[in-house]
Amino acid sequence: MSEVEYKNIKKNFGSVEVLKDINLNIGNQKFVVLLGPSGCGKTTLLRMTAGLESISSGEIFIEGGVINNIHPRDRDIAMVFQNYALYPQMNVFDNIAFSLQIRKMGTQEIKDKVEWAASVLNLTEYLKRTPKELSGGQRQRVAMGRALVRDPKVFLFDEPLSNLDAKLRAHMRLEIRKLHNQQNATTIYVTHDQIEAMTMADEIVIMNNGIIEQIASPNEIYEKPNNLFVADFIGSPAINLLKGTATEKKTIKLKDQELSHSKQNITNNQNVVYGIRPTDINIDPSSNLKAEVVLVETTGSETHIIAMLDDNEFRVVQSGGRSSIKNGDTIPLSIDIEKAHIFDQSSSKRID
Repeated sequence: MSEVEYKNIKKNFGSVEVLKDINLNIGNQKFVVLLGPSGCGKTTLLRMTAGLESISSGEIFIEGGVINNIHPRDRDIAMVFQNYALYPQMNVFDNIAFSLQIRKMGTQEIKDKVEWAASVLNLTEYLKRTPKELSGGQRQRVAMGRALVRDPKVFLFDEPLSNLDAKLRAHMRLEIRKLHNQQNATTIYVTHDQIEAMTMADEIVIMNNGIIEQIASPNEIYEKPNNLFVADFIGSPAINLLKGTATEKKTIKLKDQELSHSKQNITNNQNVVYGIRPTDINIDPSSNLKAEVVLVETTGSETHIIAMLDDNEFRVVQSGGRSSIKNGDTIPLSIDIEKAHIFDQSSSKRID
């Protein structure tokens, strides 16, 4: 059972506290993504798991055993880095085989393992090439192959796709998830890219300023963010967030207009933030809610409308391609109130 557990983990760099009492359990064979903005502590936590950073306090467990003082090479972990970290003078075969050669594994066994990894990652025809003769995606697959042949208990990925173009990132997301599904290992994946997290993870751990904000499945995090940070961080395009005051008639009063809601636990005159995702808004001629269009963006399959609603920037996404709406138009909007999110202004916590 390749379960990974973090108990009361703290990390300080001098007087700067980077991780603040992290408690997290990653189940056996789960694909878990550590997601958050730059500087939130996610890579530090990953490097502590690999043994590349010391732990200020707390304990890390793998399969129930504490690994704090175990040398990195003895942790049965394989790590794939952002910059590939390949040996430029070695061909693909030797790059993949290097860790096995260091262990003095038999020649035939090394050959079998490398050829198996190359077949899994579609690298068979490139085994005699050097890294400079490969594309970025091929180099990343070589780095994955080097990790794969070790047959580790835990795979660690540190933003492995950030150097690739958009199309190649989409392809490599599929490759990494397929690799995980084929192995009996646990995967911990660090990224600041929410698309990677939403499409790949069994579970997402959202981090911010050295703490964990929420742990949940991608769907739950998207549909029920537990605070304003999570709501704003997850979703593309970003959620609309509007400050207002609750009224007795189940609306949120903005400057001049009101937004309906269906929540029960809101008190009259409570200061809240009303959140609604751009895809949960429709153009509805019968609605009294009005917004003035500032910009219309066409992506092909969708039209993104940026408008002003009571001095707030407000984004609407229409499916179905091009729209006849133009800059300067006033559009009537209806909101799916069952999908609205309400947060307390002072605590930033979700109100259900």
